[in-house]
Amino acid sequence: MYTVADLKKGLKLTMDGDPYVVTAFDFTKPGKGQALYKCKLKNMISGVILDRTYRSGETFEPAQLEERQMEYLYKEGNHYTFMDQQTYEQVIMEEDAMGDAPNFLLENTKVDVLLFGEKAIGVTLPNFVNLKVTATEQWAKGDTSGNDSKPATVETGYTLRVPPFIEEGELITIDTRNGEYSTRVKG
Repeated sequence: MYTVADLKKGLKLTMDGDPYVVTAFDFTKPGKGQALYKCKLKNMISGVILDRTYRSGETFEPAQLEERQMEYLYKEGNHYTFMDQQTYEQVIMEEDAMGDAPNFLLENTKVDVLLFGEKAIGVTLPNFVNLKVTATEQWAKGDTSGNDSKPATVETGYTLRVPPFIEEGELITIDTRNGEYSTRVKG
């Protein structure tokens, strides 16, 4: 069990059967009376943010979270299916819980899936992924209009800005943390 003294930004705990993460924390000690611990808590499933104030002596249950490496198998409707490589157990995650991950996710990609009990509630991609450019504009050699990038669409349907020398069919590396072009994959 956690006590209010354990509260800090990033702490994960269970309230009302759901996992929450502390996103902001403030400690105040009025002149008289007990110390107050003010927190902003974000529900890790629904994304709802709560403001709560606690007094010393209160306790919290730690969130029973587990992160496992899994392989992305396929998408069906707005559900994504992942498989644990050790147990061959499959879990399904709703698209809403995936954030930007679908922009960079190809079948057979290895990812870390965050589980609360048996429910998949989050996915962590590798920092860099290689994706093929499926559409981009032609670059006119000698074009000095000042544009040092152009839009390109990759095989997942995601569109980003790339340098003018990138052409259709090329493999590029994308930083999944910010969604930006990183480098061209050599031969």
